[in-house]
Amino acid sequence: MSTDTSQTQVSINEINESNKILRAALVSRILVLSLIILWRSLLSPYDTSAILNPDCLSSDSDTSSESLIWPKIGSAIEGSIVWDGVYFIRIAQCGYEYEQTYAFFPLLPIFIYILSRTIFAPLVPIIGYRAVLGLSGYVINNIAFLLAAVYFYRLSIIIFKDRKTAFRASMLFCFNPASIFYSSIYTESLYSLLSLGGIYHLLSGGNTIAMLLFALSGFTRSNGVLNAGYICFQAMHQAYDAIVRKNSVGLAAMTLIDGALRSLCIFAPFIAFQAYGYHNLCRGLISDEMRPWCEESVPFFYGFIQRHYWGVGFLKYFQLKQLPNFLLASPILCLALCTIAYHVKLWLDEIVFSLGFRASHNEKNLADILYPSGISGRLSDAQVSGEISSEVSRENPNLRQRKKMSKGRTLSSWLNPLPSGTVVPVKSDYSSIIVVPFVLHLAFISAAAFFVMHVQVATRFLSSSPPLYWFSSYLVAHRGRCAYFIWAYSGAYILIGSLLFSNFYPFT
Repeated sequence: MSTDTSQTQVSINEINESNKILRAALVSRILVLSLIILWRSLLSPYDTSAILNPDCLSSDSDTSSESLIWPKIGSAIEGSIVWDGVYFIRIAQCGYEYEQTYAFFPLLPIFIYILSRTIFAPLVPIIGYRAVLGLSGYVINNIAFLLAAVYFYRLSIIIFKDRKTAFRASMLFCFNPASIFYSSIYTESLYSLLSLGGIYHLLSGGNTIAMLLFALSGFTRSNGVLNAGYICFQAMHQAYDAIVRKNSVGLAAMTLIDGALRSLCIFAPFIAFQAYGYHNLCRGLISDEMRPWCEESVPFFYGFIQRHYWGVGFLKYFQLKQLPNFLLASPILCLALCTIAYHVKLWLDEIVFSLGFRASHNEKNLADILYPSGISGRLSDAQVSGEISSEVSRENPNLRQRKKMSKGRTLSSWLNPLPSGTVVPVKSDYSSIIVVPFVLHLAFISAAAFFVMHVQVATRFLSSSPPLYWFSSYLVAHRGRCAYFIWAYSGAYILIGSLLFSNFYPFT
């Protein structure tokens, strides 16, 4: 009786902890949206051009401006559409009209268009069509953030098997320095949802779902195609395992082919969008009328647009006048550097330089640790939890029965990736080798943000990388003095970001 009571209490605690993440994510979005409304009401925007809405070039687009029931609310929503949000709303309303608009990928505008034409369509005569488009964007991104926070929590538990670490990291994600972009009409929330969801399903054995989510992330932002690296990392280690441990070259070849095909599927939406741009901007024109990128052997408009319209390029931003922007991005870049340096020092030879193959040879195959299902199918959450299940099984003979009962997935079970009653060992150090591919990904995008991109976007560009929050969670737990600086940094950027960004002042 006491055992059943204890198990029930553990289950209740698990549900409560998961619900806390949802509540924290919801509170963080309410906070950010409240700050946007507050700053917009207290200050005048630096640039008021965001509310301008010229007619679409296509005659069949709905840009009518009939009398509205609540025009002030509509005007307020339209005025809050600033910076890149103007492009996304314009694309949702009018399609891709100009060459520079092709720098913004279509998934978010598609979702905005669908929502504005369906659920929110009755609001058009009340606040206006463009305001409905803006409202749709806000709803989509804030809901996406709530789901992304849940996926982050579930992923963190799978990685560390430690609820406290997962909870701390998830709280840091909920109140991250780039929070203003996760509640605005930007791609941060949708991209994080698709990327984190894809990684979670990959680690859980859902390779098909992971591939689909990764592909959609590449249809949301250009760097979404980098998620194919997780597939490649998996395939390399499984092929290594097939050759070294199973002595099967054929299995290794099949594994590599499978990984290559799945990676190609992830690239497919990105390639299709490039082909769509080429068809619209280059086909049917004579040579003198073509844009320079149209005549390249491999037409690639995204790189050209970034260079031509935004001056993006290797070391092009290294100018004295850009020093304030480097200072603005310095906290997130320093955190990324410390995260990478920590792991390089920790795994310098055995894992980092060998990409985990030496660890695979000496101990357990890293592919089995990272991707327990291989290509054989989806595993249960208890299997994903790794070594904790065997210990719990010995101590609790009813665990197998509970696992069978858990097949009927409910909201509470979806929020809790570990089975009810599971005793999760608390790790004393942040040293899981499972983080290797995440850190490699972080290193690549950090280098791109510093050397190639406009450096001020680093705060939001890197904000979806899990190792930043996992390492910050480690610092908060084991380096008490760092906790104050981490939370102060997040709080300051939330306040400053909501003030500057919402009033059309430059911020990351």
